[in-house]
Amino acid sequence: MSIYDFSVRTIGGLETKLESYRGKTLLIVNVASRCGFTPQYEGLENLYQKYGSQGLVVLGFPCNQFGAQEPGSENEIKNFCDTNYHVTFPLFSKVSVNGPEAHPLYSYLKKANPGILGTEAIKWNFTKFLVDKNGNVVKRFAPVEKPESLEKEICAIL
Repeated sequence: MSIYDFSVRTIGGLETKLESYRGKTLLIVNVASRCGFTPQYEGLENLYQKYGSQGLVVLGFPCNQFGAQEPGSENEIKNFCDTNYHVTFPLFSKVSVNGPEAHPLYSYLKKANPGILGTEAIKWNFTKFLVDKNGNVVKRFAPVEKPESLEKEICAIL
């Protein structure tokens, strides 16, 4: 099994395979519009703008599992991101990242790169997974780690 075996639904409702990102460096993030970390959208967009031409793609997955901080519809989420943060990186339909309803992609990411002390559960919104061009999950970053602090590690694998 590889990251490229998963299908995801875009925020516009189209089913797409992650295979289409083969050869790209990915930063996969569970996002939310009403979270203390929501301003990280700006940093994520900056990374995407700065390194997109070198092969970085940020993939945002809205999640409402933490404090109901993403209650809106996909259309509301997209409008929020467009209006407030001018997000141009790909956004996807809302997912669960923990529990029995967790999206299979997130089950895979958590197993491939567990958190502190080997725990798999995602603790909060804006947990980030860095994936190399070959689909290997290289590193997991906690929500408190700002996107700009990831630059060195992203550049090392671009």
